[in-house]
Amino acid sequence: MHRTLTRLSGLALATLMLSGCAGTKVDRVTHDSVIDLSGRWNDTDSRLVAEEMLRDCLGAPWFNAFTAQNKVPTVIVGSVRNRSHEHINTETFVKDMERTLINSGKVEFVASKGEREELRDEKADQDVNASVETRKAIGEETGADVMLIGTINSIVDQEGKKSVVFYQVNLELVSIETNRKLWIGDKKIKKYVTKSATGL
Repeated sequence: MHRTLTRLSGLALATLMLSGCAGTKVDRVTHDSVIDLSGRWNDTDSRLVAEEMLRDCLGAPWFNAFTAQNKVPTVIVGSVRNRSHEHINTETFVKDMERTLINSGKVEFVASKGEREELRDEKADQDVNASVETRKAIGEETGADVMLIGTINSIVDQEGKKSVVFYQVNLELVSIETNRKLWIGDKKIKKYVTKSATGL
């Protein structure tokens, strides 16, 4: 009897596991597919906002002022603060902005503060351990002309199973030498979200 119960229990567990696996379906999609499941900030928002805002930034008068002096502006991305109602990985957004800037071919780009510290540690190590011919000198870094900083904000209006989620991304380009703001841009996203009656 005990053996029969054990077998039945094992069979029931196996059936549950199989049924759980049968309920999972995975479809591979392209990395730039627009898929919005929850209404929250996602990779598509990050990529499209970065591309649209920086297109506007690089077409603004400050850029023409640099090129009129036969100078290619050197840019660094500073902090982008998340002031929204949800957890947003701002590092992904920063990397989307960096990629857009570099791929534009219109500006030069320097490493972030954290990356520079790592590079300086490497140069300090080379100063002791690398040959004279191959070591990289300290104090030869390219200084940035402008810094891009910003915030991600949100407002949620909810009633029952329906909600409107509003995001506003603000970016500012600031002269590092003078602290003058050279460009201010914003991008607004509004999502109307309806949840099913079961909440699934």
